[in-house]
Amino acid sequence: MKHLYFLCVVFVFLFAGYALSQGSNKEHNLTPVDYVNPYMGNISHLLVPTYPTIHLPNSMLRVYPERSDYTGSQLHGLPLIITSHRGTSAFNLSPCQGEPLQPVVNYSYDHENVKPYYYEVFLDEEQIEVKYAPSRQSALYQLRFTQTDKPAYLIVNSRHGKVQVAENHISGYQHLDNNTRVYLYLETEQMPVQSDMLVDGKLSRTTTAEGHNACAVLAFAKQTEYVRVRYGISFISEEQARKNMERELSGYDVGARADKGRNIWNASLGKIDVKGGDTDSKRVFYTSLYRVFERPVCISEDGRYFSAFDHRVHNDYGLPFYTDDWIWDTYRAAHPLRVLIDQNTELDIIRSYLRMAEQMGTMWMPTFPEITGDSRRMNSNHGVATIADAAAKGIKFDLTKAYNVCKRAIEEKTLAPWSAATCGWIDLFYKEKGYIPALQPDEKETDPNVHSFEKRQSVAVTLGTAYDEWCLSRIAEMLNKDEEAAYYRCRSFNYRHIYNKETCFFHPKDKNGKWISPFDYRFSGGQGAREYYGENNGWVYRWDVPHNIADLIELMNGKEQFVANLDQMFNESLGKSKFDFYSQLPDHTGNVGQFSMANEPSLHIPYLYCYAGQPWKTQKYAAQVMHDLYFNAPAGLCGNEDCGHVSLCCLFFSRFLSCHSGTAYLYHWQSDVQ
Repeated sequence: MKHLYFLCVVFVFLFAGYALSQGSNKEHNLTPVDYVNPYMGNISHLLVPTYPTIHLPNSMLRVYPERSDYTGSQLHGLPLIITSHRGTSAFNLSPCQGEPLQPVVNYSYDHENVKPYYYEVFLDEEQIEVKYAPSRQSALYQLRFTQTDKPAYLIVNSRHGKVQVAENHISGYQHLDNNTRVYLYLETEQMPVQSDMLVDGKLSRTTTAEGHNACAVLAFAKQTEYVRVRYGISFISEEQARKNMERELSGYDVGARADKGRNIWNASLGKIDVKGGDTDSKRVFYTSLYRVFERPVCISEDGRYFSAFDHRVHNDYGLPFYTDDWIWDTYRAAHPLRVLIDQNTELDIIRSYLRMAEQMGTMWMPTFPEITGDSRRMNSNHGVATIADAAAKGIKFDLTKAYNVCKRAIEEKTLAPWSAATCGWIDLFYKEKGYIPALQPDEKETDPNVHSFEKRQSVAVTLGTAYDEWCLSRIAEMLNKDEEAAYYRCRSFNYRHIYNKETCFFHPKDKNGKWISPFDYRFSGGQGAREYYGENNGWVYRWDVPHNIADLIELMNGKEQFVANLDQMFNESLGKSKFDFYSQLPDHTGNVGQFSMANEPSLHIPYLYCYAGQPWKTQKYAAQVMHDLYFNAPAGLCGNEDCGHVSLCCLFFSRFLSCHSGTAYLYHWQSDVQ
């Protein structure tokens, strides 16, 4: 037995050595997409996690396996399309064997493999092997039924809409928000023996169903092993969905389609070439980059697109139309990155914004454009920042038009968060006094534009609008509008109205100019601190003057005190138990002291040391958050992803670091514009 034990130990070590050598060889042959781990961040600390999305870069068709918070043990059918970042699937595909049939089958599963361009899984009880590969507006499923002694069924469910069936194809639509529809055309390579509707759990010899859980069923004979499916989707019509499918897919070869997708992903991810670092670091890097390409999505179909901004189908005149862009998040880094590596797409996105403004009839720059229109979430009007940045870096578009729609959005739309209303009382107050007034603790809301849950966010909106007005001043300068540039440059100092010199924090004050008191910069403001701030507390918004750090340094009495205040933030305790702190501030995770890596208003803060002459501290904290809060695992992101931005900051932190754990990182940024 001793000899056997010895031999086993030797074998283990020999195998380990072989595996390491193979791993080294394998590492040498990896391409950018091979490093992507879609499971990274699938387990959320508190809020919505990242999803393992299968799609091509910026494509209309996106899917992910639908399950509860990505810790669940069941799949809710198979997806056909998601229509919004973090949204649920539109339609469901449920292959099954045996009865009773149901609109959507919940599967236990195993052997799941997710890549950006490919998906496979084994459905346990049904014993069905699934393989999937997407194109831009169409996709393929290959289903292998291993129980060949039973008939095989395909169920297509429109959660709320209409489906119809004929021979080997199913078509229909599903209602989305704001009078928007998504259309489907699906067909199988194999001919079914029966095509029916599913009504109350039973097959009905009808061809059309409408309403809640409208379902079509294709039944295949016993001994059927493979059923191959191809489908197209559209926001225009069922016929256009069919055209999209036929244009992109000539057959049913999942493997060939996956190979094409892999090449497309390598072309996009390969715009940044990484040298040095270990395998896990590269996995974190390229996974973070992959997240950026999930949105916005191009919804042009054969030169046309449906716009939910005016509910019409438009000719795109050769200019692709993009939407599903949460600008409050993405203006900070996603758009600047795209300016560096994909200027043509960024130009198309900006042109899409301008068309949205026209189509809405208001000539207001959108703030949260989605498939279903502009949802106007969060606060401020940061589309102006994307315009100012792109113009400053040489992208050419109708800058006069862009300036006007940005100006009108800031001047005419209410500054109240989560509202698309025109200006109200708090807006008139801001224009006169230069700040959004806060309510005293016992004071009732009087402005009907203010959202009952989101509140006024008085400090956050004041700071955000001051920044937006600075961006306007920069655009006005480019257009030689000297008087307007001076006006908005003056208004960009409005943050001074709410700076409390005694505490060195931005502090809410009421309509009479009185500070809200008593006050705790960690906890005052209710749920998410929304009465005064927005999802984050006063410690985070202490630094929200990105356009004038020099003046913020002066307000804090010089660089020495500025650095001391920054140091204090990274060392300040939560002040409560984690249970109490996060129950009030669930977005405020990924903490280093009061700094929150999990939410966008914090993400520029480590860089502020550079402005005060201590860049090594930026390097220190960038290295710390990279090491502690980004890692190659399902829990490898510290907070709410929000359109790839938390991931994206990993890229910029990586670029800032010249050395991390003794390993150099070198990046080559490729632009598509010479």
